[in-house]
Parts: sequence; C-alpha cells; structure tokens
Amino acid sequence: MAGLSDVAEGALRVVPLGGLGEIGRNMMVYETAEDMVVVDAGLLFPSDDMHGVDYIIPDASYVLERRDKLRGYLITHGHEDHIGALRFLLPQLQAPIYGSPLALGLIGWRLEESGILDAHMIEAGTGSSFDFGTITAEFYPVAHSIPDAFGIALRTPAGLVVHTGDFKIDHTPVMSEQTDLQQLAAYGREGVRLLCSDSTYADQPGVTPSEAVVGEALAQLLLTAPGRVIIATFASQIARIQQIVDAAEESGRVVYATGRSMEKNIEMSLELGYVAADERRLRPITDLGSAHDENTVIICTGAQGEPMSALSRMATGSHREVTLKSGDTVVLSSSPIPGNEAAVNNTMNNLYRRGVEVVSVASGHEHVHVRGHAAQEELKTVISLTNPSAFVPIHGEFRHLVLHGRLAQSMGVPDEGLHILLDGDVLELTANDSEVVDQIPAEYVYVDGENVGGVDRAIIRDRQKLADDGFILIAVAVNGESGAMTGDVEVTSRGFAEMHAAEHLRVGAAQVARDVLRSKPNATKLTTWEKRKRQVQQEVSTYVRRETRQRPMVVVVAVQV
Repeated sequence: MAGLSDVAEGALRVVPLGGLGEIGRNMMVYETAEDMVVVDAGLLFPSDDMHGVDYIIPDASYVLERRDKLRGYLITHGHEDHIGALRFLLPQLQAPIYGSPLALGLIGWRLEESGILDAHMIEAGTGSSFDFGTITAEFYPVAHSIPDAFGIALRTPAGLVVHTGDFKIDHTPVMSEQTDLQQLAAYGREGVRLLCSDSTYADQPGVTPSEAVVGEALAQLLLTAPGRVIIATFASQIARIQQIVDAAEESGRVVYATGRSMEKNIEMSLELGYVAADERRLRPITDLGSAHDENTVIICTGAQGEPMSALSRMATGSHREVTLKSGDTVVLSSSPIPGNEAAVNNTMNNLYRRGVEVVSVASGHEHVHVRGHAAQEELKTVISLTNPSAFVPIHGEFRHLVLHGRLAQSMGVPDEGLHILLDGDVLELTANDSEVVDQIPAEYVYVDGENVGGVDRAIIRDRQKLADDGFILIAVAVNGESGAMTGDVEVTSRGFAEMHAAEHLRVGAAQVARDVLRSKPNATKLTTWEKRKRQVQQEVSTYVRRETRQRPMVVVVAVQV
C-alpha cells in the first residue's frame, strides 16, 4: 500500500474490502482526493474448519492509513453481514454512522455490548442527503428481507455512482417500501457513471417471489399443525417476526421467543415500533410453562445450523426450556447460506432423531422462505433503468459476479466498462475512464473471543491439522544451552488413535527422538536446542508417517535443566 499514489483530482477510487468473491463481510470504500466514505462494514461467519474462530471481518488497513479522510459509515441495512464488523472497527476508526432507525438500533445494542457508548449515529431515511465534501450521499428505498433497507447514490467528481445494497423488486413487500424504480430511472436519465449491484442470486432465472407469500404459508401451517410449531429464522428478520405474530393471532396461538439475539432484537423492535404485538401474544420463553401445544408457537435462532443456537440446542436435547417431542413441527424459515449446508443438514438430522416434523424449502415447502435478493430479470431491470457506463457486480461468490457481469453486457454495458473485482482490487474512475490500478491486502481478519487479528491463517491450519490428525507430544529433559539430553524422552498423544492402540509406536517414536538427541551435534548446523528440536520433529514425523501413513502434528517440548 505504501506505493499506491494518492487519488487524482476529479477521480474516484472504489476499493472493496469484503463481499466480492464471498457471501458476507460486505465493505466498500469510495475515496476522492479529499474525502472517503465506507458503505457497510459486515462480518462473515466462519466455516466448520475454522476452529475457535467466532467471526471474520474485513482488513481495514487501507482505511486506517487514510483515517483523516474518513467522513462516515453509510449503512444500507441491518443484517450482520453489513453491520457486524463495526464494533471491531470503531475503536480504531471512529466516524459517524448513517443508517435507518432499525439499522442503528441493531448496531447500537451490539456496540453497547462491546462497551462502545460514544458512537455518533445519524438517522437516514428515504430521500436523506448528506454532504461529505467532494462526495454527497443520497438514500433511496429498496425492498429486502429486513425493513428500512436502502440503496445509496453517491455524487462524486467522477460522476454519479449507484450502490444498490441488497435488494429485490417486491411489489407487495412486508413492513418495507418497494424498491424505488422511479428514482433509479431518474438517476438513469441524469447519467449513471457506475452501478455497483447486488449479485447474490445472479445465477437464478426469473424473479424472486414476494415476501407476502411467506406470511400466507406460515399462517396455513399454524392453522393446520396438530401441536407446537417451532420456527427458526434470522434474528434480524424483523418482518418475518411480524408475519409470525400475525399468523399466531389468526390461529389463536401465543408466540414464545428464544435465543439471545432473537430476544434482544424483538425487544428493540417493539421499542422502535417495528413489531406490533401485545404481551399476551408475544412472550419470553421462560413463560412457556405448561402452555397447550396446539396454542404454541416458538420462534428461535438457528436456521443456519449454528452450534450454540437455540434450535441446535433443541435438536440435541440441551435446551433449557424446550424439549422437542413427537407432534412438534419445526420450520426452517430460511435457505442455507453457501458454506453452511453441512451444519444445516446436521441440525435437520438431529431434529428427525427427535421425532418431529421438519418443514423447509428443501422438503418441498418452498414458500416458508423466499430470497431477499433479486433474480436475473430484476437485475436486468435495474441495469436497464440506470443505464450505467461502468458496472461492478458486488455481494456474491465469483460465479455470481461473472454471471451478473454477463447480464450487464447483454443489457448494453460496454466491455471496457465491466469490472469483475475481488476484495482488495483498486478501481479508479474518472468521467471518461475506469481501470484497476492496484491490489491491496484484503485478507480475512479472524475474531477469536477478545482477540481481533491475532489469529492468522497459519494458526487456523494448525488447528485444522490438530482436529484432523491429532498430535504427538515429545517431552525431553535437555541442557538449555547445548541441547544435549539430560534425561529420558516421554511420548504422549491426543486425537491420534494409533498411538493409544499400538505401544510399539510410542516406543519407536521415543527411540527416534533419543537417536537424534544423542547424535553428535554438527558444529555449524546443530548447535542450539531450536535446531535440534526441528530435527526431532522431522524424524519422528517421518517415522510415524512410514508406520501409519498418517500425519499427526509432532510437538517437541524441552524441560530445561
């Protein structure tokens, strides 16, 4: 980054720090010679092989080096993949946060949990405009799977940029406005220099069904299910929560909420007026008691198979208040996020073991959830209305970006204006030209408890190796200066079954270590303990691999005397 020149006068630099080539971790930098704004700052949930990792956030080093130019965070909506990194970034990168009341409410309680009480948050709504020097931002409404979602138009020295955020074209949205097609057409008539558009479902033909069909499907389920209905969805699906409350009202059921984030989001949504329900209809799970099954709905977290979520605990029989039983119906009101399929399948298998009925899109009940993102015909509509001279597909895995780019070309976007970017690419835009001029670091930053950024890929690989192959521990008493043995070698193992089953492996590994340590040190190559330790690791690893064809991690420790 040190060699990257400053932004030229009249130019705009567009730098994705997350969300391109992946689903989640959305964060886009827009920078002029004098000013910078960041659109969204989200997190990514770890895959199963990232042991011990809680979250993955963007590498904001680029912004940190230019923090004097940062004017604000512009938030399109309140989903975690767009707001979840703020609590980790704000301690080093303070700036005002602009977003809807709902988004700010969701951000606020997360910040409070992290001890951040001084964040400057500014409400934005339909038509809100904010001046950041050489950049002016305008918020326009879009339909998504959460209320108060917005796209953002940026007036810059290089021209007008439209950043769609997550959206779909829903003519009967629930608790939100329709995507403002008239405003998009107005931008198109004005002249859109760059369109950055949501690509999450660019591989899906046709259009996305309306959110209204979910309410109808849930209402029918609640009317016909013989016993309790447990509905798992995202805690930030505020509109879905209202649909469940409405369906419960129609069927005479009471809704009980469980899951920490679900309970917190419902509390906040009731306070802000996004969810309308009285205390008789929507109650905490601690009030479940001896409620009649046919009058009960339980709403919970865990639709993505998260191991510690309420639904996962129910599925394994470890939930404190809810014990699943025959006659219960469990509804997964979501689709698996790419990468979460195994976790979701594991949860579903555990649910079936409990003898419950499982209802999901995968089981043929397609309307218990609909996507919150546009399919191909909707994407083409936005491209047609805005008629951009340059186009960057955002929010999606690489195949989504490529397919969206092809759609744009079919709609007349010129080849020279199409840019399939990945995280860290630096696109520079002027009134007449656009090109990628550099590539900056945009690696994963791992959050492990209170440790942010202290875990790197090498540690993740070590954890994976330990999980896959176990380890062998070789402890030896040595002279700290010469590395010579002063006692015997002890060999133990964890997670490596062969060592427990075959005593000869333990004896053999110990003898290999003794042979190495008793050998005469080479005066130039093996004069320190660290060098001798590496040789023990190499020789024992070779021995174990030859005997078992397995590769456990070999750890050598010295008891120095």
